[in-house]
Amino acid sequence: MTSTHAPAHRTRSTSVPAVVTRIAVLGITLAVTVFIAPVLISQQSWMWLAVLVLAAVGIFALYSTKRFVPGKYLFPGTFFLSVFLILPIALTIGYSFTNYGDGTRGTKEQAIGSIVASSVQQSADSPRYTMTVATSGSPTEGPFELYLVDPTDGTVYHGDAETPLEEVDSGAVTVADGRVTEVQGLTVLDAGQVNTIYNELMELAVPVDESSAVRPLGVNQAFVGTTVLQYDEATDTITDTSTGEEYTVGEVGDSQYFVDSSGERAFSQGWLQSVGLSNYERLFTNSTVAGQFFSAFVWTLVFAGGSVLLTFALGFALAVILNDQRLKGRRFYRSVLIMPYAIPGFISLLVWSNFYNRDFGLINEMLGLDLDWFGDPSLAKVAVLLTNLWMGFPYMFIVSTGALQAIPDELTEAARMDGASPLQATRKIVLPLLLVAVAPLLVSSFAFNFNNFNAIELLTEGGPFPDGSGRGATDILISMVYRIAFGGSGADFGFASAVSVCLFVLTGVLAAIQFRFTNVLEDVN
Repeated sequence: MTSTHAPAHRTRSTSVPAVVTRIAVLGITLAVTVFIAPVLISQQSWMWLAVLVLAAVGIFALYSTKRFVPGKYLFPGTFFLSVFLILPIALTIGYSFTNYGDGTRGTKEQAIGSIVASSVQQSADSPRYTMTVATSGSPTEGPFELYLVDPTDGTVYHGDAETPLEEVDSGAVTVADGRVTEVQGLTVLDAGQVNTIYNELMELAVPVDESSAVRPLGVNQAFVGTTVLQYDEATDTITDTSTGEEYTVGEVGDSQYFVDSSGERAFSQGWLQSVGLSNYERLFTNSTVAGQFFSAFVWTLVFAGGSVLLTFALGFALAVILNDQRLKGRRFYRSVLIMPYAIPGFISLLVWSNFYNRDFGLINEMLGLDLDWFGDPSLAKVAVLLTNLWMGFPYMFIVSTGALQAIPDELTEAARMDGASPLQATRKIVLPLLLVAVAPLLVSSFAFNFNNFNAIELLTEGGPFPDGSGRGATDILISMVYRIAFGGSGADFGFASAVSVCLFVLTGVLAAIQFRFTNVLEDVN
């Protein structure tokens, strides 16, 4: 009887950790969903709310039962693949058909609110309030609400860009020293956090009625001012009440803005719109942009191909030398040679950027040169390739060393007995056999360097800029995209997304061509 009941007892005892783990996973999922969902709703992030809800439903459907065993293993990888790879690609493609950028990130209603709010003027008798900033989201991203205390009677008001000013129940806030210090369900920003969002805060206006609004005045005060600009929804126009001028919606380029009587753009604010294939047409039909894109593409090919060839040539040569059994101290030499690979890349790039300094750089000092490495386009490109050679050859050295161990020594010995020199044996036998193993790694290395943003940005920052254009002499395609999206002249995410889509296609096509050519190596025996 004892032996009969023992397995059942072990089964019950071993199932307890699984049940506890299942309950913990489902509990954490529910807690995260309940905590994040209201924040996403307040920020109107409907796409991410849908992702959150679908993920939560999927977790409960799969892990609350003993069925769907394959799905339990497939779900985590599929979820992260979708969120971190497929979804960003889809968003990038979607933005490439829009005018998304500085001044055109929100809806038309938000643009109108911003335009009208920016016209609020303060008069000598404008009422003032003690102001507190609160948020239901991130202290740096918002959305932000203003909580105001009337110093005359202590009445508390609140509102935001979308919600008119209204009185707050005294039980929902805590007031100390004439200002709101706590708000139920919201985070109150301190002085340092308010300073961080100061520029955004100065653009915030809380409507009071059709002709007045509350604007921040410093970091802890606000005033009620009169709006000079008025929006008429019926005619879809904005009127300047001080001059009587009327602004209508008109076409400027491929987007709509409020324009004056001469058709010129009247305000910097616009709104997110679909522009169709306009970004792609600009890329391929604008001679200046197309020329910059072509120059960046050619240099990207040279940079990626040169980096792979140089690093592989040096790494392979060193691997062959240190593979000689007669050489003593091979382990020490190998350890020294992989040291550049052990140092974080961003540190190496920053150190090397100082080496190229014209006046105090190590290279010019040691060699007695006076070369302006980062001021001359050709020298800057040489500097980039040399630095990438230093950082990349240890990887090729390690790969080649491992591949050489799999090549039988009898093959090279037989070649030497047939009269082949060491160089001929290496070139005719060792290299072809080694390429069979490392060719896919060379393709992946090319794809990596094709988008090696760090090597450019941390070393030369894309410069020099000899013609003053948006693209530098050492900018590869990915760094050019970065400069378009986050450049000093203003962000243009829509156009940068279009360039990114083309870059994605180019990388895929080049990788496919390379893999096709590497298939020839499979015939090497």
